[in-house]
Amino acid sequence: MPMTPRAGLQVADDLAAFIETEVLPGLDLDADAFWTAAAGVFARFAPENRRLLAVRDALQARIDAWHADRRGQPHDPVATTAFLRDIGYLAPEPAPFAIRTRNVDAEVATLAGPQLVVPILNARFVLNAANARWGSLYDALYGTDALGDLPRGGGYDPERGARVVARAKAFLDEAVPLAEGSWADLTDPRNGIALRDPGQSVGRTDRTRLFRHHGLHIEVVFDPEHPIGRTDPAGISDVVLEAALSTIVDLEDSVAAVDAADKVAAYRNWLGLMKGDLVETFDKGGERLTRTLAPDRTFTAPGDSTISLPGRALLFVRNVGHLMTTPAIQLPDGSEAPEGVLDAIVTSLIAMHDLKGRGAFANSRAGSVYIVKPKMHGPDECAFTDALFDAVEDLLGLPRHTLKVGVMDEERRTSANLAACIHAVKDRIVFINTGFLDRTGDEIHTAMQAGPVVRKGDIKSSDWITAYEARNVAIGLACGFDGKAQIGKGMWAAPDRMAEMLDQKAAHPKTGANTAWVPSPTAATLHALHYHQTDVFALRDRIAARPTPGLEPLLTPPLAQGRNWSDVEIAEELDNNAQGLLGYVVRWIDQGVGCSKVPDIHDVGLMEDRATLRISSQHMANWLLHGVCTAEQVDAALLRMAAKVDAQNAADPLYRPMAPDPAASLAFQAARALVFEGTAEPNGYTEPLLHAFRRRAKG
Repeated sequence: MPMTPRAGLQVADDLAAFIETEVLPGLDLDADAFWTAAAGVFARFAPENRRLLAVRDALQARIDAWHADRRGQPHDPVATTAFLRDIGYLAPEPAPFAIRTRNVDAEVATLAGPQLVVPILNARFVLNAANARWGSLYDALYGTDALGDLPRGGGYDPERGARVVARAKAFLDEAVPLAEGSWADLTDPRNGIALRDPGQSVGRTDRTRLFRHHGLHIEVVFDPEHPIGRTDPAGISDVVLEAALSTIVDLEDSVAAVDAADKVAAYRNWLGLMKGDLVETFDKGGERLTRTLAPDRTFTAPGDSTISLPGRALLFVRNVGHLMTTPAIQLPDGSEAPEGVLDAIVTSLIAMHDLKGRGAFANSRAGSVYIVKPKMHGPDECAFTDALFDAVEDLLGLPRHTLKVGVMDEERRTSANLAACIHAVKDRIVFINTGFLDRTGDEIHTAMQAGPVVRKGDIKSSDWITAYEARNVAIGLACGFDGKAQIGKGMWAAPDRMAEMLDQKAAHPKTGANTAWVPSPTAATLHALHYHQTDVFALRDRIAARPTPGLEPLLTPPLAQGRNWSDVEIAEELDNNAQGLLGYVVRWIDQGVGCSKVPDIHDVGLMEDRATLRISSQHMANWLLHGVCTAEQVDAALLRMAAKVDAQNAADPLYRPMAPDPAASLAFQAARALVFEGTAEPNGYTEPLLHAFRRRAKG
C-alpha cells in the first residue's frame, strides 16, 4: 500500500490523510508535532509490547511441559497452584485497596442497565446501537417471541396487541404502581396520575409522562389519535424504556480489519460518533431510509423546570489487544506497529472532539474517554496499558486519567490475578466484564497438553466457570467498584430467542453485576425489564459478604477423566464445531464480515464473533492432539459441514460456496488451518491466521 514518511514512521497514505484532514482540524493540534509525539510513543512501547508477548509464549511452553509430564494423572490443584506461582503465572495478591477512579459518568458508576456491543465497521448498526438508549416496549413485545410466540404475518393482530398492552401495563404496576388500582383501569390521565410514590414522577411533555425506577426512566406516551392509543381506555399508545445505558463500539472481535483501509473506515465511524455527524442511508423493505444520531430528550420537571436526558447510549470504544500488528504504520526498523498502540492513539485523538465540546452532542458529561481493553494476560500487561494511556494523555495534552479503561476478564491469567490486574489500573478502571467464550478458549489452550477436554456443551457446567463468574463480582466489589465502576456479564447470543433471554438473563442483575451484554436494541429494551425487577445496588452488601471462591476451582481444567465417547458422539461433536467454525469463517474471509447472525447446526441464528471461533477451533485441536479423533475424521466433518453451510447461505448473492472445491476456497482452508495449527497458535487466538487469509482474499 502507498506509504508516506512522518517523523521517521512510514504511514499508509489513507491513514495520514484521514488524521491530517479529518481528525486534527478543530483540535488545535499541529500535525508535525502530533506525528513526532506519536513516533515517540511507538518507539517506547513497541519493544515492551513484544517482550510481553514473549512472556506469554514462555509461560505457555512451561505449562505445556508440566501437563505433558503428568498426562494421565489426576489433576492435583495444590501442586498446580504452586507450580503456577513458581513460574510467575500467579502474581502476588495486592494488599486490600479501593480503586480511585474519578470523573465517571453515571451510566457506568451508579446506574444498572443493558450494554450493547456493535461492530464499528457497520455504520447502520453503530447508529442503531448508539440510539438504543430508548426503546419501545410495545414494539419489543409485539415483534419478538417475548410473549411466547411470534406474530403472524398479514398486518396488525389486535389480539396480540391486547396481550402486549396487558404485559406492558403489568410491568407499570410493578415498577410505578398507582396509588389506587391498576394501570389497566386508568381511564382519564387529564385528571392526573396519582402514584403510590409521587417521587417517581419526574417529568412530562404535552403527550408523555416520565417516571423513574431503580434509576432508569420510563416514558408513557398518551396519544388518543394513534391507532393503538385510540383503542386504549387511557389513550396510551406506547411505553418507552430507557434501555442501553452504554454501548461498546468495537474495533476488535466483531470486525474484520486487516489493513489500513479497514482501520481508516473503522476510525471514520468513531469520528462520526464523536462529532455527532455520522449518517447512513440504506434501503429497507423497498423504502430509502436515513439514520442519524438521536437528539437528547427534554421534559418539564415538577416545578416547571426543564430536565434533559441523553438520547443516546454512553459510548465506549473497544481497542484491539496486545497481540496483533498493523501494516498501516511501519516503524523505523521496517516492522509493523503494534495495532493496540495505534488504536490507543487514534481513538483517543478522535475522542478529543467530544472532550472539547466540538461535536453536535455530548458523549461523556464527566469529561472522560472510555476504552475497553481486551485479551490482556495478567497484571504486567494491565500495567503496560496504564503506562501507554499515560503516554497518550501526554501526547494529546490531556489531564492524567482522562482515558478510562475497561478490563475484559476473559483470559485465564487475568481471572487468576484479577485483583492485581485491577490494582495495576486502579486510577482509571471503570469496568470489568466476564467473557465466557474467550475465557473458555483460553482455558482449553492453556490446558492443551493436559488431556482431552469434555464436550463443548458440558464445559458450561464446569466448576471453574462457576468460580470465574462469582470471583469477578466478588473481587470487583472488594476493590471498591460500587458507585465508581461497572461490573459486567457476557452476551446473550440468540437475538431471535427473546422469551428464553427474558427467562435466563434475569439472573445477571441478581449476581450484583450492573450491566450485561445484549445483541440488539430490541434485546436491550427487553433486558431493561430485569433491572426494574432487581435493584442491583441494594443487593451488593449481601453479595459482598459472601466468601470469594478460591483459586483451586478456577484453575481446574475441564478434562474428560475416564470418558470414552462413542463414534456417534465424536462425529456429533466434530460436526457441531466444524459447522460453527465454517459458518463464521466463510463470512470473515470472503466478505470481511466480523459479526453477524450465523445459523448454528440446528439453524438457530446466533450472533457470532471471533470468541466463538476460538472455542470451536481449540476444542477440535485438543481432541485431535489427544487421539479422540483422527485427522481423517476432522476433514470429513469439515467437508460435511461445508455443504451444510453452503446450503444455509444459498440465498446470499455474495456467498462463495466451499464444498464444490474446498482446496480453492480460502475460507475453507482458513477454517482447516485453525484446527490443524491450533496447538501452535499463540494462546489459541484466531487473528493471525484470519488476517493472513483475509489479506489474500482482498488481494
